[in-house]
Amino acid sequence: MKHDFDLFVIGAGSGGIATARRAAEYGAKVGIAEFDKLGGTCVNRGCVPKKLMVYASHFPDSFVESQGYGWSPVESTLDWEKMITAVNNEVNRLNGIYQKMLDNSKVELLQGYGKFVDAHTVMVGDRQVTADKILIAVGGKPVRPNILGIEHAITSDDIFHLKEQPKRIVILGAGYIGCEFACILKGLGCEVTQVVRGDKILRGFDEDIRAEIQQAMVNHGIRIINNIESIAIEKTDEGVKVTVKSSGDTEETVVADAVSLAAVGRKPNTQNLGLENTKVQHQDGAIIVDEYSRTHEENIYALGDCTDKINLTPVAINEGRALADTVFGNKSRIMSYENVPTAIFTTPEAATVGLTEAEAREKYGDAVKIYRSRFRPMYYTLAGKDEKTLIKLIVDGNTDKVVGAHMVGNSAAEIIQGVAIAVKMGATKADFDATVGIHPTSAEEFVTMR
Repeated sequence: MKHDFDLFVIGAGSGGIATARRAAEYGAKVGIAEFDKLGGTCVNRGCVPKKLMVYASHFPDSFVESQGYGWSPVESTLDWEKMITAVNNEVNRLNGIYQKMLDNSKVELLQGYGKFVDAHTVMVGDRQVTADKILIAVGGKPVRPNILGIEHAITSDDIFHLKEQPKRIVILGAGYIGCEFACILKGLGCEVTQVVRGDKILRGFDEDIRAEIQQAMVNHGIRIINNIESIAIEKTDEGVKVTVKSSGDTEETVVADAVSLAAVGRKPNTQNLGLENTKVQHQDGAIIVDEYSRTHEENIYALGDCTDKINLTPVAINEGRALADTVFGNKSRIMSYENVPTAIFTTPEAATVGLTEAEAREKYGDAVKIYRSRFRPMYYTLAGKDEKTLIKLIVDGNTDKVVGAHMVGNSAAEIIQGVAIAVKMGATKADFDATVGIHPTSAEEFVTMR
């Protein structure tokens, strides 16, 4: 049977577009469906606009710190609407670039929701298409928890479109999205309260990173309310009232300025795909795939956040290119999920690659060696601030291999990206020690710790 496409992709986020373009390079006829803007979560509601707002949030501190270097005081105010407009203009520009990329690759874009009719057929609006291979790359969406009054909260997606700056905001959630927005909004001049169910933020990250960032956030004026068992939200004339009850049965009420930001995670966006018309299986919405991104339906694949493995844009892109290389390029390869670096764009910034200390001790036991350095970077000496940088290496003492590297401090993501190459290649602590440091930098601590 002749199909309309060799490959049809549902979802034009980073992973879907990467797969489509790579497959087209191999001569495949490719179509892609998207109901929203091109680029998915990262370009439109995540990495890009968030990082631009991170940059915006750092200027007030820079103005103050410059005085230690002889600059006169700066009086400046934020034009929230101008910033938000500039951020969204950049997002729109990137959308245009993605469209050109698809056009140049001769990938046909169908605007609308894609829904399976059967294993080889997809409806997009009122158009029905068939394809030999179909890829599901629909990403994720914010979770709206079952909290009384949750309809009065906005999600992490919505923050990029607020017309007015919230002066007071309550953030629900202790994951990296919630922590990043807490720091962004505090830097932009908001009064921020973060509500956390556990005793510490950033569950799953190294304990030293969690403690270091949480203390820094508190030092910077973010109020963190820990060990919360119940939350209720109510719209009042004063604003949005958030009532929290802790494990000690203590009740507290915080009033936010009209909005409360819900940032309690994301889940696969796999509802209403018509998966019941295929053999594709999922667990709690996450599509089940093998190491080659194949589902239980032999011609249907899935990748990115909708499979809920490592929900990072570069991971989805790599999964997509590996899929296209294997299926259309006769270059069989799989995505490696070991030693994937990641960053948390809080203030201070953090980045990590490899195992946490707890994971390493579980795997290697008493053979684990920890190297840790905590210091004030040179930049802050004249600025007169007691800001700290934390650098940590985790080593398997049996082999001397570095199995984890973690950093909290300025430019952590930029620095860990380079360190990640060494960790990925299997570098030993002796290799780090034999490397000459660049002085004076914070990064040199990675090669001078003894």
